[in-house]
Amino acid sequence: MIDSFEGIVEFSAVAETQGFSAAAKQLGCSTSHVSRQVSRLEDRLGCTLFARSTRLVTLTDSGNAYYQQVKELIEGIEQANDAVSQRETHLSGKLKVSAAGGFAEHYLAPALMEFAEMYQDVTVEIDLNSRLVNLLEDGVDFAIRYGELQDSNLIARKLVSRPLMAVASPFYIEKYGQPKHPANLKDHNCLIANKDTWEFTLEGKPEFVKVKGRWKSNNANLILSACVKGLGIAYMPKSTFKEVVKNGTLIPILEPYWGKGTNSWIVYPNKRFMPQRVRVAIDFLLEYFSHWD
Repeated sequence: MIDSFEGIVEFSAVAETQGFSAAAKQLGCSTSHVSRQVSRLEDRLGCTLFARSTRLVTLTDSGNAYYQQVKELIEGIEQANDAVSQRETHLSGKLKVSAAGGFAEHYLAPALMEFAEMYQDVTVEIDLNSRLVNLLEDGVDFAIRYGELQDSNLIARKLVSRPLMAVASPFYIEKYGQPKHPANLKDHNCLIANKDTWEFTLEGKPEFVKVKGRWKSNNANLILSACVKGLGIAYMPKSTFKEVVKNGTLIPILEPYWGKGTNSWIVYPNKRFMPQRVRVAIDFLLEYFSHWD
């Protein structure tokens, strides 16, 4: 009876990642172990579960039928484990997070510091890199991403909404004047982050304005610093400007036309093989930011 369960977890991981190496990384074991366990499972069942090629691993008809049955079994075991594994469970090991930008530095990092204080045997590693990492290949437990998501293979959960704000320094406004309408931006120097087309709201509808400028960076802190120095107008999520607007260093402009912006997300591979420390960290962040302004 026990032997009949061997290889099921490995089989399910390969089915969901479509690769033996990716499954091994997800499970924290060797590729040879995954391959061996799946082969043994196929021998016991007397059928081929995967069609293997040099680049892709896909389920056969028999494999797909088997997967539909065993995934419910694994989900049931997970639910049973979660029911007895309360948050007081001792957590240990490394938590690796990928994020970038001002939100990560000023808001996410302090939240993870609180998490590290709560669970002192968990090592937290934050990779502040703007490149789009491959979570499985880079050994990342979860990432914080902003805007539209492209990778449909990842699970995404909304962390916060990020409405936009346009600002300029008093020095810039005194020297170049203050735009009263988004169309006026064509006569101004704009500080460009990720896009040189800015979305505003006019009469309840989105309005796109092409802007130009002499300062570009994919780092929100550098855009903020350039704006404080009077190099131009910045247009980014409100949270970026919270302190500098509060103390008068920067002045909000074009307020009636600010766009609704987009969201920041927690993204991660399939939750099924997620270590308890990662589950708890994700739940912690979702609760931490549930009332975030």
